[in-house]
Amino acid sequence: MRTIALEEHFATAEFLKVTNYAETTSASPVHGRAACAQLLEVGDARIADMDAAGIDLQVLSLVNGGMDRLDAATAAALARDANDELAEIVRSRPGRYAGFAALDLQQPEKAAAEFERAVRQLGFKGAIIHGTVNGVFLDDARFTPVFAAAQSLDVPVYLHPTTAPAPVQQAYFGGLPGRVDFILSRAAWGWHAELGMHCLRLIVSGLFDRFPKLQIIIGHMGENLPFSIARADSVLARGAKHLQRRPAEYFHEHFYITTSGYFTLPPFLCALQVVGADRIMFSVDHPFSSNAEARAFLNALPISPQDMEKITHRNAERLLRL
Repeated sequence: MRTIALEEHFATAEFLKVTNYAETTSASPVHGRAACAQLLEVGDARIADMDAAGIDLQVLSLVNGGMDRLDAATAAALARDANDELAEIVRSRPGRYAGFAALDLQQPEKAAAEFERAVRQLGFKGAIIHGTVNGVFLDDARFTPVFAAAQSLDVPVYLHPTTAPAPVQQAYFGGLPGRVDFILSRAAWGWHAELGMHCLRLIVSGLFDRFPKLQIIIGHMGENLPFSIARADSVLARGAKHLQRRPAEYFHEHFYITTSGYFTLPPFLCALQVVGADRIMFSVDHPFSSNAEARAFLNALPISPQDMEKITHRNAERLLRL
């Protein structure tokens, strides 16, 4: 059975250097340097690891390194160069890799143009966006050109978490011992809580009334939303009178979720009951999660062969035209 993984990261040497990735985005420099080595590996070692786990294709995306902390001209050039390098990587391994475009959203009009170039000229399957931009959520009107491009191109946007703005970071996660504050603010909790809220903001802003064909992918078993969407819907529906539909309807019709980094059964069963097998896609979150662990989780799922096919490859093939 073909297996496709969608939230799989890479980096370019220039990106890691300019963003000082190893020191600024990991719990320790040692951990950061190890991650950098794996992010740079897109050759035989990565393919061998995929083969060992029975993963046929990775959709690669540039790792989150906080490009919005750079000046706009530098960030835009970095994203464009990364997209060009990724296109070469995809061409070098036919059938094993596909790509999501990296975008610098500090200049949304230019980001939309790069989005179009990456899809039409480089053959990418969508774009990845890392949460807020300088603390501004994507429901802000300035980002309209990017969503307009996604709808026009008929490709999805993968919305990935990012670190909260400094005042939020300090208020919610400050004062804890060691590096626990950093860890809790990211993959342990903060990323997922904030991105779930980000999705709700997109919904209640009316974004999907303006862009009725727009599709968003979110990872980590739905960023807490499958568990909470019924509650959010029942409360938001009382006040969101400007929307054409109930909030939960937008979630069910405009969002896909992936399994990235979540390899235990209860969250999966919740997601399956809430969103259904037609809207779940397999992902690993390589290299930050293990291909082998993800495969073991996938193999043990108590689902029908038909649902397994949807989750492992059919949904991704349909959405990304793979």
